[in-house]
Amino acid sequence: MRYTSKQVQIARPDETIFRVLSSFENFTPILADKVESWEATEETCKFKAKGFTVGLKMVERQPNKLIKVCADESAGGMPIPFTFWAQMKDTTPEGSAVPGTRMRIVLDIELNPMMKMIVGNKMQDAVDSIAEQIAYAFNNARF
Repeated sequence: MRYTSKQVQIARPDETIFRVLSSFENFTPILADKVESWEATEETCKFKAKGFTVGLKMVERQPNKLIKVCADESAGGMPIPFTFWAQMKDTTPEGSAVPGTRMRIVLDIELNPMMKMIVGNKMQDAVDSIAEQIAYAFNNARF
């Protein structure tokens, strides 16, 4: 099943967004005190959320355009395989000093029919919320 967030506008260059999002180490100051057992390298991260161990790994990077992440089964604990990615598109007008990037989050997740009924709408809300939170963080912070 694929869930695609609404597009969000970020008043930062796509290079900045890519640089920050393309390394799990950059999330340590934000997430270390919000989840249990946070561990991160540039390529992987592992943490506990609601009793489940979640492991993620970077699987593809296209500079300033795409960051793709999937479940890291070697970390254990992930009952449902998934892949998600952030797509970025520079929207800075020609000759403008004000940068802009349009971004969206896409989630591919394997849900059986029962799980789809239970969490389907929540997954759409989750990807929209993640995109909005990323946009808010970049639009209201200095990176």
